Amino acid sequence: MTADHPDPGDTDVTAPDDRPAIPGPRRPPPDRVADGGVLSRPYRALTLGIISVVCLVAFEASAVNTAMPVAARALDGIGLYAFAFSAYFTASLFAMPLSGEWCDRRGPLAPLFTGIGAFGAGLLVAGGAGNMGMFVAGRGVQGIGGGLVVVALYVVVGRAYPERLRPSVMASFSAAWVVPVIVGPLVSGTVTEHLGWRWVFLSIPVLILLPLAVMFPALRKLPRTGRGEGGDVRHILGSRRCLLALAVAAGACLVQYAGQHPGWPALLPAAAGAALLVPGIVRLLPCGTFRAARGLPAVILMRGLAAGALVATESFIPLMLVTQRGLSATLAGLSLTGGGLTWALGSYVQSRPRLEPYRERLMGLGMVFLAAAIVMVPSALLDGVPAWIVAVAWTLGGFGMGLNISSGGVLLLKLSRPEEAGLNAASLQMSDALGNVAFVGVSGVLFVAFGGVAVGGAGSHPAAFVAVFAAMAVVAAVGAVASGRLRPTLSSAAS
Repeated sequence: MTADHPDPGDTDVTAPDDRPAIPGPRRPPPDRVADGGVLSRPYRALTLGIISVVCLVAFEASAVNTAMPVAARALDGIGLYAFAFSAYFTASLFAMPLSGEWCDRRGPLAPLFTGIGAFGAGLLVAGGAGNMGMFVAGRGVQGIGGGLVVVALYVVVGRAYPERLRPSVMASFSAAWVVPVIVGPLVSGTVTEHLGWRWVFLSIPVLILLPLAVMFPALRKLPRTGRGEGGDVRHILGSRRCLLALAVAAGACLVQYAGQHPGWPALLPAAAGAALLVPGIVRLLPCGTFRAARGLPAVILMRGLAAGALVATESFIPLMLVTQRGLSATLAGLSLTGGGLTWALGSYVQSRPRLEPYRERLMGLGMVFLAAAIVMVPSALLDGVPAWIVAVAWTLGGFGMGLNISSGGVLLLKLSRPEEAGLNAASLQMSDALGNVAFVGVSGVLFVAFGGVAVGGAGSHPAAFVAVFAAMAVVAAVGAVASGRLRPTLSSAAS
């Protein structure tokens, strides 16, 4: 502005000649412009787009899981039923590091929209499948899309939102799961019964149009921070991390195949799978992850411990309630519902600004709550204890997970340089996935070793459930102890 027409937003305006200075309103700091929060005008479209994407993924997870048994029977593919789930996971193991590399080199826009497109294409392939092999292939394409999307979303949050708003964005991730998880099975079951299972898969891609339309204008304005070199697809796919990710995915596939075909002939694919899987994991995760080195490695390790302990425990709770307490499958499943609601509550609590100085303690407290919840679960095996104690326990565990998972995402972005946000977000998501696989597998071994059975749970000894829950409580307790190493030292933070 000129001297005759001073800008009213300047900090101080001095009148010409000898007139005293007239103080004007002070400009807010750049990161305080949007004091309204994540739904204020500068962030509204992006926040709503992110919530739409997470809702879509959550609805797909709950709806597809409900329709999956009907689809497998219709395609005469019960023998490949487990692969319909594992194909998604195996493909996402490759897609997560790919997305991280892609984001760091070119920004999150391309991997995010490619992932959304692949996710929808996989649904169409599965919905139109004429046999179970094609159905499994469609699930694999979905897994590629899901892996690309989840990592890219973390990078978007790191680049688009100031640090003070990131806890609120992470809380919105959790909140976006609540409604789809509740209504997804009901909607999917109704569609499956009246229209057929295919329409569950074929109708979801229509929902993709909403997040695409809402997010695109906001995403185009993101700063294009990235390393830049070798940014074409050929160089990205040929990068060391992508090749390691391919080895990990192939190894996981071989191990899963061996697990589905027990016997001496399965030893060869199991050994080959382990030879690919273990070295690849060690090189893909940050150095020091498995010894809980201070800072980022400890964050990534804790996320894997929390996710694995939770999923392994949840896998056996319904079976325990049905076989040991005589509950229906519906009531057994409802015992876990409260955990989803309190998960959102815990995520909201960690987003409060006054709790920001205690971020590391919140993550550790979440592990303590989870460990306490798992310890409470096997008490339902006692005749004098009501079965609803499990629902009470899981509301506590869900609250702890809300504190832990969301705080882990915030700490990851806080400890990551902008050009490494994609790489570190991929490591975080891989830790989650690997924790699920490892601890569910360990729980299965313990269950069988202590008197459980592989099919139906009939005749399972209560000790088998106690062994599983005790082991997962120890895992959660180890995570709580490791929380003391979340805060980096001055030297590691500087590096």
